Amino acid sequence: MSETDADPPRKRTPIPKMQLFILLAIQFAEPIAALVIYPFVVQFVRDTGITKGDETKIGFYAGMLESSFFLAESVTVFQFGRLSDVYGRRPVLLFAPLGLALSMFGFGLSSNYWSMLGWRCLQGVWNGNTGVTKTAMNEISDPSNIADMFSFLPLMWSTGVTLGPALGGILVNPATKWPNSPLGRIQLLKTYPYFLPCAVAGLIALAAFILAWVGLKETLPSALTRQSKGSPPTETSPLLPSATDPEDIRLPVRQLLTRPVVITFVNHGFLTFCEMSYAALLPIVYATPIQHGGLGLSPYAIGLLMGSTGMLNAVIQATLGGRVIRYFGARTMFTTGFVAITAAILFYPILNFLARRQGAVDWAVGLAIAGQLSCSVFTYFAFSVTSLFILAASPNRANVGAVSGISGTVGTAMRAVAPTVASSLFALSVKHQWLSGSAGFLLLASLSIIAVRLTRMLPKEPGGDVKKPAPAPVAASG
Repeated sequence: MSETDADPPRKRTPIPKMQLFILLAIQFAEPIAALVIYPFVVQFVRDTGITKGDETKIGFYAGMLESSFFLAESVTVFQFGRLSDVYGRRPVLLFAPLGLALSMFGFGLSSNYWSMLGWRCLQGVWNGNTGVTKTAMNEISDPSNIADMFSFLPLMWSTGVTLGPALGGILVNPATKWPNSPLGRIQLLKTYPYFLPCAVAGLIALAAFILAWVGLKETLPSALTRQSKGSPPTETSPLLPSATDPEDIRLPVRQLLTRPVVITFVNHGFLTFCEMSYAALLPIVYATPIQHGGLGLSPYAIGLLMGSTGMLNAVIQATLGGRVIRYFGARTMFTTGFVAITAAILFYPILNFLARRQGAVDWAVGLAIAGQLSCSVFTYFAFSVTSLFILAASPNRANVGAVSGISGTVGTAMRAVAPTVASSLFALSVKHQWLSGSAGFLLLASLSIIAVRLTRMLPKEPGGDVKKPAPAPVAASG
């Protein structure tokens, strides 16, 4: 339903462009740091000698490196959120990209596997600021422009997902790749062939730190009040002068888990797991030979399809996201996102059926691929909306960072688990020919259908329909 059907039109508040740009720059560092190693991680692991020449072990050690980033992020994102509720958003958003930059440099200069793993974990630790970024965006927005602002988040993710692997593939081993260039004469790059792409990713994070240091403003109301009075923050002191105002009391974790918060977390977890399962299967299914349940596409074709889709989605979200969400409503777009994921997953067996029938990827398969990839447009809308529901579900304004942090823990945990579950289901279904190799797809699609029903438990709009219980009348630390 259009916003005009229920309420009179409201003039939208102008977006604070500079502050939004800084927050998006900080957010942009996440996918770059997470994915820049993907093109060369297998060779990097091989070069360390950790497998002692056993090629069958490379996948295990490379998988540990890839998963450790999200696992480390999942155990720190709540802590960053809680710290931002105490000390303010700006300090957390300053130190996190600086730590991320230093850990990227360290990873590129690693000479053995265990140092690589340690630096990779630190990258995930410092990336735990993602929830704080969304919290700050919430605090510089209002109901008239918040949908527009959060629609830019998929733009950052899509661009980073496209650019990160490209940097890793192009810049790796520059001394050998361009021996006659200035890069080919730098001894550091000869000794550490994987340093350059890591350094560029680190410089992107460092640039975000410098930009935030110069221009980022504090957004936490209590921190602004303390600054005006010159009083330092503490873990147990009230956030604002009046300790009796329920809106200004920090709550322990158990009191944060109200019914609206739990419902939002469950929906967010399902969204992250289902979407990550679909995304993790896409390069696997597209590359797997037709006779084994895939399409047999080349890495170049897969990269072109994924990159083009990501950039197209980013443009759609940035230009239409806010208007679409406002017109159809937040919950409607969230539900539509799950329907789109269900359709996208069910496209996998259809694609293989068409390819088997023709013996190759022809125009019919191409149309089906286009249909599948177009589903991601609606999934991106859902990710914009889930942030709005999470932030609105907080019991009070003093715990928005903590709630956002817990949601980040849920999301990163699902990102770490989903690829393994989805790829294992695909492999087992094909190997044992369960339902002609389609059992894994049908199971994942069933989970997404269940999630469609769960979205009906959400209010129609963030912060609406649900009365939040009043918190305890005393301050408590988490």
